Amino acid sequence: MSIRTLDDLLAEGVSGRRVLVRADLNVPLDKQSGAITDHNSASAPQGGTPDGVRIADDGRIRAVLPTLGALVEAGAKVVVCSHLGRPKGAPDPQFSLGPVAGRLGELLGAPVHFATDTVGESARSTVAGLADGQVALLENLRFNAGETSKDEAERGAFADQLAAFGDAYVDDAFGAVHRKHASVYDVPARLPHVAGRLVLREVEVLSKLTGDPERPYVVVLGGSKVSDKLAVIEALLPTVDRLLIGGGMCFTFLKAQGLEVGTSLLEKDMVETCRNLLERADGKILLPVDVVVADAFAPDAAHDTVRVDGIPSHRLGLDIGPETVAGFAAALSQAKTIFWNGPMGVFEMAAFAAGTRGVAEAITKADAFSVVGGGDSAAAVRALGLDESSFGHISTGGGASLEYLEGKTLPGIAALEN
Repeated sequence: MSIRTLDDLLAEGVSGRRVLVRADLNVPLDKQSGAITDHNSASAPQGGTPDGVRIADDGRIRAVLPTLGALVEAGAKVVVCSHLGRPKGAPDPQFSLGPVAGRLGELLGAPVHFATDTVGESARSTVAGLADGQVALLENLRFNAGETSKDEAERGAFADQLAAFGDAYVDDAFGAVHRKHASVYDVPARLPHVAGRLVLREVEVLSKLTGDPERPYVVVLGGSKVSDKLAVIEALLPTVDRLLIGGGMCFTFLKAQGLEVGTSLLEKDMVETCRNLLERADGKILLPVDVVVADAFAPDAAHDTVRVDGIPSHRLGLDIGPETVAGFAAALSQAKTIFWNGPMGVFEMAAFAAGTRGVAEAITKADAFSVVGGGDSAAAVRALGLDESSFGHISTGGGASLEYLEGKTLPGIAALEN
């Protein structure tokens, strides 16, 4: 790749200049009522925020601090923009970035000036009022239809408004680089642009996996659906030494072996695909030998561990069993390179968290370079209280990391290369 970096921008001097930073602050918000405004509710709250809302996992906020801190120290006027959740192109209070501004200010050790719109009067006055070394956060980008529009003119018009807030652009939102959105793809064409420290680190790490990884190279995939991971399985099969499959997706593979899976999560239209993958895998794919089954999808449901050839027809699997954990751990102990994406079970419920914890702990004990592929896997590391420094790298982008490993062109990276 040929991408200019934050250090290149800093070397040119940013004191007094407005720097527009695309961050990924798409964190889960936990209201006092217990309602979750994002899909990821894994972690205990960290830090107070306004309006009775708490940040349930501030990992993505922390990830952008090195870039923001360097710009602040260099005297830039820093304008941060991000999305949160999936609003429908119009303001929606439950997806406001207001609470994130509070937590970001705590972590930076200085107030963050919050604009109550994205490109409107509040944004213009907030940016205009910034002094050198101060930070502003614009309201949720997805409150504007132009951010995600497939119409290039509409997207471009919104990008023009965003670009007016910066003299330079920094992309530090790796979790969004696989999206062809205005703030990711179109704004870089309108401003001098560089990769932030997070994006640069993510690409450097993932390129090790797609280049010539040290072997044995073991990949652990979990999560709910085979269809979500099919492309990456197809891409990885020729290159990995072992592929360990857990999570809800394992039941479609077990069904492909002719086993009863009860009421477990099953993609019937993917059974034949899984059968073909197993035939082509030449023994590389390792599936569970035992699972934890329950009467219902509930934290207090009655549950037992059974062999995979003994799953009752009226019960559903919610975790891998201890024998499977031991088998996966044995494979991981031989690895020199590990990539993990997707939990092994419903780790948010204590009764079904042992599989994910066991595999995660096995990864930390392996004498290997390990990469946690973002999303729910990264959330699980924090939710289960595991030492993040025990992993070689924890990605901030689940979907982006998978698409990178698939060999896809990521629009945000392509925009930085241009």
